[in-house]
Amino acid sequence: MIEFDHVSRTYGPKTAVADLSIAIPRGELFALLGPNGAGKTTTIRMLVGLLHPSRGVVRVCGHDLVRDPRSAHLHLGYVPDEPCLYDKLTGREFLWFIADMFGMPRRLAGDRIDREVEHFELGEFADDLAESYSLGMKQRLVFAASLLHDPDVLVLDEPMVGLDPRSVRIVKDLLAARTREGMTVFMSTHTLAMAEEMADRVGIMVRGQLRFLGTVAELREQMALEATSFEQLYLEVTSPRGRQA
Repeated sequence: MIEFDHVSRTYGPKTAVADLSIAIPRGELFALLGPNGAGKTTTIRMLVGLLHPSRGVVRVCGHDLVRDPRSAHLHLGYVPDEPCLYDKLTGREFLWFIADMFGMPRRLAGDRIDREVEHFELGEFADDLAESYSLGMKQRLVFAASLLHDPDVLVLDEPMVGLDPRSVRIVKDLLAARTREGMTVFMSTHTLAMAEEMADRVGIMVRGQLRFLGTVAELREQMALEATSFEQLYLEVTSPRGRQA
């Protein structure tokens, strides 16, 4: 469903992502971890088509993000780290706008909008202007918009920012249900507990390079630190003197 094939991205003399190769299958929730400046945001932006790789190929459902972006985007949903809305549209109007962008028939769009309004408990403020929303309300609306077209791949950049505990539970339950149904989730996060709880596999990037790829159990085995917490394992991998897992 998602493939990074020897992907690099440079900014002048600086290499942000170096020779990244990952294949993420249908129905997997994958968490990309790493310190600030590790290359996570650049990786996310290449995956959703906001940046082009300097070398290599990024594919979504077999479609090259550079050569065939329209086909790739039809399979993608994206929740950025900062929700982007139109302040003078209501939440419901924004959802209709997104549905129109994907060319959804009116009846189907109406049904999907009602579905996501219910899923994310947006009903009490769906007809208020977005400029009146809290950060958490905005994030819930962006989640709803990202799922309107039932994407095969959902890309999340720090998805729980601004969400209260109930909203976090709603999102976790929805992601678990959608991955069981076959949706692939690519999530970048600093929240190690959430990655450990939810992810089928994790990738840890350090200075643009993928230092580990696998399950938390495999990381513990490779580091030969049986009783160590995931936080301690992560800090060991990402420290300046960290060991290659």
